[in-house]
Amino acid sequence: MRTALNRSLARWAPWLLPGLGLALLVSFEALARGGGGENYKSSRDRDSGGGGGDGSVPIELIYWLLRLTFRYPHIMLPLIGMGVAAWYFYQRNLHPTGATQRAFEQREAEQRTTVSTRDVQGWVNALRLKDPQFELQPLLDRTKQLFLALQDAWFDRDMSPVRPFLSDATYQRFEVQLQLMKAQGVRDAITDIQVLDVQLIGLDQSEWFDTVHVRVRARMRDSEVPASASQAEAVAAAKRAPLEAFTEVWSFVRKPGVQTRIGEDLFQGKCPHCGAPYKGGATNRCEYCNAIVNSGNYDWTLSEITQGIEHVRHYALVDNLREAREADPALNLEILEDRASLLFWKWIDAQSRGTTKTLHKVAAPQAIGRLDEELDGLRQEGRRKVFLECAVGGVITRGIELNPDGFDRAHIEVRWSARLGIGPANERPPALPTVPQRWVFTLLRKHGAQTNTDNGMSTNRCPQCNAPLTESAATTCDYCGAALGSGEQDWVLASADPFESWDAREQRRFEASARAPRQRNGVRPPAVDEAAFARGPVDDVITDPQERQRLLYMMAALAASDGTVDRAERKLLELCARRWSVPWSNVEMALNTGPQLFTRLVQRRTPEAEVFLRNLVEMALVDGRIDRKERRMLEFAAGHLDLTDKLPELLRDR
Repeated sequence: MRTALNRSLARWAPWLLPGLGLALLVSFEALARGGGGENYKSSRDRDSGGGGGDGSVPIELIYWLLRLTFRYPHIMLPLIGMGVAAWYFYQRNLHPTGATQRAFEQREAEQRTTVSTRDVQGWVNALRLKDPQFELQPLLDRTKQLFLALQDAWFDRDMSPVRPFLSDATYQRFEVQLQLMKAQGVRDAITDIQVLDVQLIGLDQSEWFDTVHVRVRARMRDSEVPASASQAEAVAAAKRAPLEAFTEVWSFVRKPGVQTRIGEDLFQGKCPHCGAPYKGGATNRCEYCNAIVNSGNYDWTLSEITQGIEHVRHYALVDNLREAREADPALNLEILEDRASLLFWKWIDAQSRGTTKTLHKVAAPQAIGRLDEELDGLRQEGRRKVFLECAVGGVITRGIELNPDGFDRAHIEVRWSARLGIGPANERPPALPTVPQRWVFTLLRKHGAQTNTDNGMSTNRCPQCNAPLTESAATTCDYCGAALGSGEQDWVLASADPFESWDAREQRRFEASARAPRQRNGVRPPAVDEAAFARGPVDDVITDPQERQRLLYMMAALAASDGTVDRAERKLLELCARRWSVPWSNVEMALNTGPQLFTRLVQRRTPEAEVFLRNLVEMALVDGRIDRKERRMLEFAAGHLDLTDKLPELLRDR
């Protein structure tokens, strides 16, 4: 018996340690899924399993392993321990961990935000041409001071101390984020905050605003604790978290020609316009000169915070912006995009609370009606929308439509991310991955309406009397009675759509416009390059890691929409994750979450489904060809989208 046992042991020895390690690792994965992100494995491991075929452990091996362990525990238990340790270090060294991923992101952020000394001096000189008193170091010192003050306000869950320094949209962002955390019964705990470096990295100048971009490199300890935790308990929890570095870009705006008032600004407790003592308050108005202190008309106002990895130095030209300025000379992208950001956060807040009350003053009735219908349907099912760790990566105006006989429309893309999904109404939500999102918000305003430059970056105000908008459900100003929400005087939200839905709708509109004569004078419009339009923003799809991640999550949601994900589908998704540099653990969490991960799935056999499939084709063609595995992936996606017949055409066009 002993001889037979030894022969069997020798036979299976090459399998022993990896097999034991793999068996135990599977158990560890089941425990790690709840936390998410700690059990990443490349599909390369599964595809390269030597004599094991599909990587499964033979039944006979399991039998002998159990028998050996019971018979020789003093030998087998140390071997098992060695196997687990060997497999752990193999996995750790072969695949990127969360810390490694953050290091990569930090390196990319550094590359995106590094500029030359000559550039910095050029920007300083450009500002001094209109403001001889401007000095760079005081601006950097104030940025550092505001950064620390903002962290304190965030930790205290009270943003009022820094409100005068923030545009309305930026302030709304923090308020909504605090409300989202409160609704989930948690709070953010931070400690050991250190500012490592503050540097000017960009200047944009327009007729209406100068915008300076300042890089802030810092590190801190950050943890999530129950909302009921005291300040001392929160600090103690944060102390146990690792010290992590990060890079942000803070963008400040100021009206061109404004002069630096040394010793007379908000940091010294004085109105930046008249120099009188400023006591603060919800209106952000000086009680002496009535100036709106966070408008950007009198001093630098923080208008945007962008993660370093998302920072983009150059933006594309906006269609019809010049023509739109003929009707509204004061129209500018700074105020327009700040207004869009404000509406985005109100839109998130309304869905999180399950009521559209706070949108009534800033959204068109049709947009409110659609959202009310969606929220009512969830409420009747005992479910609700969940938004956690919501953050904006960028706000970019894609184009403006002019309608001299009615309402103009502005299409503004918002790239954001959140741990989001749909969960039980009165229960803590399940573990959710952070999913990149790409939506286009369409704003409308009556043609000929004028931008209120007196309000500047304070965009949450009545366009008639300049009073702050309240959160009442009324569609009129609570102070002067002006009609709001109609778009007669200011931009209001008309619709919010995933990028694919908006892109498909715009393609249909362009095609119809190219075919049909104009109704006003019978003159056909200029020919539309439909092929160029159909290609869409290819560079975004290929080069943007967040966009690749978003597309893969959408594929995972589609695969899970029928309730099952078979082995072949899972392996194809693993292949995409490896090739697109997306952590598999996040995709696996998306599969486990199911279709409710996305509030709107791409509908089968629709124009937006074609847009999605077209983007996947562009991704596969990044190296100029499509191999066998990439074709299987495209066929898999086309089958789920019911577009198998369209795939050959898309491949031919490219």
